[in-house]
Amino acid sequence: MYDPLHVSRREEGPVSRKREISDAALQRWVEEISERDFGKPFRHTARYNHRLRTTGGRYFPRDHRIEINPAYLEAGEETMLGIIRHELCHYHLHLEGKDYRHRSPEFRRLLAQVGGLRYAPPLPGRSRSLPVRYALICLRCGRTHLRKRKMDPRRYRCGACGGHLALRRLK
Repeated sequence: MYDPLHVSRREEGPVSRKREISDAALQRWVEEISERDFGKPFRHTARYNHRLRTTGGRYFPRDHRIEINPAYLEAGEETMLGIIRHELCHYHLHLEGKDYRHRSPEFRRLLAQVGGLRYAPPLPGRSRSLPVRYALICLRCGRTHLRKRKMDPRRYRCGACGGHLALRRLK
């Protein structure tokens, strides 16, 4: 069996991170998973995208490439397998002319059949949500509505009494 974490020095790029595998090794890994779990070849490109932050991977219908978030290598091989299987479900359904979107019954059925992840788990040590930075205060009843993002208080009303709101930045 192919070990994706065993990479020779020759395959490593100029910037090598701990436990990271090269794009060529990822390509071979995706091809192997596609053959083994789907019984179909993967004939396009798979690579890492270091700019991905909130997702495990992406599938591009226009050119059929798959991009994987390399930060999930830290989460373990099973998580990476689940993410790759998820993206391969999009890939194979799209090439067959079927509905490849998350909400389609075909996608959900195939994902369950191959054991792919529905959602990428949160990365250890990284927070996905923003801290609470703003408070909307009702000028009529005094109720406080906490918000993570800045918003225009003139466009909204208090959910409890319908009064006008004032925005205050928290420290």
